[in-house]
Amino acid sequence: MKDLILKVCVTGLLFTFFNSFGQEVITGEKVAVTNTESGKVRGYIEKGVFIYKGIPYAKAKRFEPATKPDAWEGVRSSTVYGPVAPLITPTSFVQDESEFVFDHDWGYTNEDCLNLNVWTPNINDGKKRPVMFWIHGGAFTAGSSHELPSYDGLNLSKNGDVVVVSINHRLNVLGFLDLSAYGEKYKHSANNSILDIKFALEWVRDNISNFGGDPDNITIFGQSGGGAKVNTLMAMPKAKGLFHKAINQSGSFRLSVLRKEDTQAITMETLSNLGIDASQVDSLQSIPFDILAEASTQALKSVEEKMRSAGKPIVGFGLSWGPSVDGEDLPYQLGSDEALAISKDIPLLIGTAKNEFAPFANMRFVGASDEAILSYIKATYKDNADKYIKAVKKAYPNDTEAKDLLDVDTMFRPGAVVQANEKSALEGGAPVYMYLFTWQSPVFDGKYKALHCMDLPFVFDNVSLANQMTGGGKDAQALAKKMNQAWINFAKTGNPNHKGLPQWPEYNRENTATMHFNTTCEVKPQLDKELFELVQQN
Repeated sequence: MKDLILKVCVTGLLFTFFNSFGQEVITGEKVAVTNTESGKVRGYIEKGVFIYKGIPYAKAKRFEPATKPDAWEGVRSSTVYGPVAPLITPTSFVQDESEFVFDHDWGYTNEDCLNLNVWTPNINDGKKRPVMFWIHGGAFTAGSSHELPSYDGLNLSKNGDVVVVSINHRLNVLGFLDLSAYGEKYKHSANNSILDIKFALEWVRDNISNFGGDPDNITIFGQSGGGAKVNTLMAMPKAKGLFHKAINQSGSFRLSVLRKEDTQAITMETLSNLGIDASQVDSLQSIPFDILAEASTQALKSVEEKMRSAGKPIVGFGLSWGPSVDGEDLPYQLGSDEALAISKDIPLLIGTAKNEFAPFANMRFVGASDEAILSYIKATYKDNADKYIKAVKKAYPNDTEAKDLLDVDTMFRPGAVVQANEKSALEGGAPVYMYLFTWQSPVFDGKYKALHCMDLPFVFDNVSLANQMTGGGKDAQALAKKMNQAWINFAKTGNPNHKGLPQWPEYNRENTATMHFNTTCEVKPQLDKELFELVQQN
């Protein structure tokens, strides 16, 4: 007890002393030191927020389940981001303009990548703060906890008096190659990536009180692939009780997952490509990653061709790495009644961006004449072309440019609507709140619009950090305050409403109430139903 009191006093005095001199970053041997089950960690303080980076939450041998990290003596320095999962296709070049917009930080790769980061307003004041557990995007193949400037948790933590946690975990072939047919130690290999996230949530449950967090009030949130991971955790019985609210941003593009017959076919094809038989499977744990990546990528292509030839559906945007129904860790399809029942009591905030990937897909039409764009629509939708144009204008009556007719997302939002409808219809279930991010970025003459990932700087209140994506202007700053507070309120109470927004009703099939986030925020019913029906027919 004396040591604890001394720790509180020393940290508090240092915090007050350095702040009195206006230091933005405070560092030192006794600054921001706290405990974890594996040993003490030391972070730093920036703008009054305690920050820890690269803390190991687990360790794992290749294709085997995660276990607790090795304990350490003394105090572990935790001030820089840890390694990220290896990429199937390492970044060797980028497209100049789009890279300017996204401003990636690729980090450094290592298979020993099970680490996390924490931002917290304080560690020694006895508070139990809500925890916001961020899961990065990149499908199930790429990405990291610090890939985008938007992911920095400082402002979100400071604004909301919440603890923000972000994680790295195994991806692609390392996280999903199904070796379950080849021995007990590989029993969970088909879903190790998702089990890593579950393990990180267990770390939060067991350690976050040392960082000023409340283990009984955890919100998982993620975007794109991170949103898909949120959906997967909501369908995982073993993850039940580890989180209490969920936010899915642009992550409902795949509402079903692969079956074991498919994942095992991918594995068999990978082994064949490597010239390995069943008796040599253990050699997969030591072959160079680039060789494994090449063989498994070719296996995905081969199995996809066979599945298409057999008339089997391909989930997502083509056969790729991801979770699968394995009968144990993920026993149900994501949209099944059984899966929905697991997370029935979890409040859900769900939505998408207006344009998502459409501006990229239609970049060739930048500067094109109205006639050229309308001719393309006619060629694409034929007899339904006029109906398509009418449906887009109904959904977005304020759009005036011909190219706006092309740039509306019809890939991500339909799945979000389906998920919101199904979850909100559960009798006695937790509330659902739906949003649509419609704000248009001014960068590069506005051609990127409400692009995929554009909502992230607003959620984290990082418009200035991500100014190459947002432009950093006053309108963006004002909207960020509104969205940031909505996410904070949802994490605290399960309700995103606050005085800066119009009243945001719970979503249901009848009212289809959707908050449109723009310079002026409005609640509207679903206006794009006819559009989705036309696109599905085409």
